[in-house]
Amino acid sequence: MTETRGIWKQLLAPKPKTRPARTIVRTLLGAMLAFAGISHLTFARVEFRDQVPDLLPLDPDLVVVGSGAVEIALGAALIALPRRRVLVGLTVALFFIAIFPGNIAQWLGGRDGFGLDTDAKRFGRLFFQPVLVLVALWSTAAWRDRPWRRPRVEA
Repeated sequence: MTETRGIWKQLLAPKPKTRPARTIVRTLLGAMLAFAGISHLTFARVEFRDQVPDLLPLDPDLVVVGSGAVEIALGAALIALPRRRVLVGLTVALFFIAIFPGNIAQWLGGRDGFGLDTDAKRFGRLFFQPVLVLVALWSTAAWRDRPWRRPRVEA
C-alpha cells in the first residue's frame, strides 16, 4: 500500500521543464486533442458516432460527447500543466489506447468517415494510433520520468 502511495506522490510531484522540442510537440498534441474534442461536439459529431463500436452498451452520442469532453480536457492539460506532464502524458497515452477499439470497429465494419472510405485506408489508420501513444509519452517525457522506473546501476 505504501508503494502505491509513493507512485501517486511521484506522479503528482511537479516536474522540471523539458527540452524545447518536447514542449513544442506536447503543445501541438494538446492543440490537436482540443480541436478533435471540439469537433466531437460540433461539426464531426455524426462521423464520430459511426466509429462507436456496436458492442459498447452505451448510447453512441453519449460516448461521442463524453470522449469529446475528455479530449478537450486532456488537450488543455497538455498545454496548461507542464509541471504535471508525466501524469498527463500517461493519461493521454492510456486514452489513445482506450479509443483504439473505435478504430478497429470502423475498419471491421467498413464504416466510412474522415476520408477513410476504403478498407486499406481504414486499416492503415490502425497504425497511426500507436504513433500517438508514443508521441504522448515522448513529448511529456512520461516514460523516461515514470515513477516506477528502476534506478540505473552503474558499474
